Amino acid sequence: MKPIRNLGIALIALAIISCGQKKQAGAPGGAAGQVKEYPVIAVSLQSTQLFKDYPTKLEGQQTVEIRSKVAGYIEQIMVDEGAFVRKGQVLFRLNANDIQATVRSAEAQVKVAEADVNSARINLEKTKPLVEKNIISKFDLESVESLLKAKEAQLAQTQANLENAKANLQYTRITSPADGIIGTFPYRVGSLVSSTSAEPLTTVSNTDKMFAYFSLNEKEFLAMIKGLEGKNLQEKLAKLPDASLILADNSVYEKTGRIETASGLVDQATGSVNIRATFPNPEGLLRSGGSGSVRIPQFIDSAIIIPQKTTYELQGKYFVYQVGADNKVHNTEIQVISGNLKDSYVVTSGLKAGDQIVLQGIASLRNDTEIKPKLVEAGSLSENMPAANQVKN
Repeated sequence: MKPIRNLGIALIALAIISCGQKKQAGAPGGAAGQVKEYPVIAVSLQSTQLFKDYPTKLEGQQTVEIRSKVAGYIEQIMVDEGAFVRKGQVLFRLNANDIQATVRSAEAQVKVAEADVNSARINLEKTKPLVEKNIISKFDLESVESLLKAKEAQLAQTQANLENAKANLQYTRITSPADGIIGTFPYRVGSLVSSTSAEPLTTVSNTDKMFAYFSLNEKEFLAMIKGLEGKNLQEKLAKLPDASLILADNSVYEKTGRIETASGLVDQATGSVNIRATFPNPEGLLRSGGSGSVRIPQFIDSAIIIPQKTTYELQGKYFVYQVGADNKVHNTEIQVISGNLKDSYVVTSGLKAGDQIVLQGIASLRNDTEIKPKLVEAGSLSENMPAANQVKN
């Protein structure tokens, strides 16, 4: 009888539990039907400044290769690598012994030619009276005149040779054609150099102003100049804000620059437009061949800015959960610009001021889910969302 009694007690207990579960499932307002609370923010208009960085290569305002115009051995190097030089300053001296000998020979040839011209003139002066007296024929006079012209031509040739020799002598003093910074020296004292040498003696870079070259794709370029005032591209570029230069160590160069020119053609291979910005370099910190990034700012007035955590991405598109009048959420597609805002997006379409969107916990939401919205203050999102305004789960 005892096993039967235990079985009966177990059946009664199971029936009680079953009834309790049915009552709990059917009870209105129970846990299964409870509406969950979510923090939401009201979208507002804010002002912000976006920027984007573009890799750049720096070049001096003027970079000149220094080459020898005459053949000769380097006798003296007057400056050091990396030194600042002035226009006209002597950089190299070549051995001038051979050219000096050429100058002396040319001077002697000029004196001989001058003597020949004087002799021909004297001969002409003697011949003219004889022709007038019909002692000799006019043919003899013409011959003497032709000889004088030939001697004068020879004199002109020797004078030209002398000037050329003197110029070559001057070329043994190689000077700087501009103010700037000296480059490296591939040739040293004793090296034979000429106008046909494979490498230049050095370079001189005028770095008072530095050119920063970079590229924008066609879409970015059109967006940059869209809405700018001006009758032509140069006037439009003049309306752009100052650009910044990010150096190789990620520091920001203390002086700002201006975007001055853009190429007139779109590169068919890359679809890009070449741009040049100019930066002042009075202290010589920037060097030709350096690298970095040009940072272009873009001021946006009355922008809709939302935290990135309010969005989710699906197949390359961005969505938020917008709260409707019935407190149900609806997944809404938006267009965004990431720019430089940390943890925030600038919304270009899909939302308007006053719309409410779910701030946190969107992973647990589905379309048309009813929620209990709790409006919180988002604060300024033009840079970063203030920590004091962030809602904790």
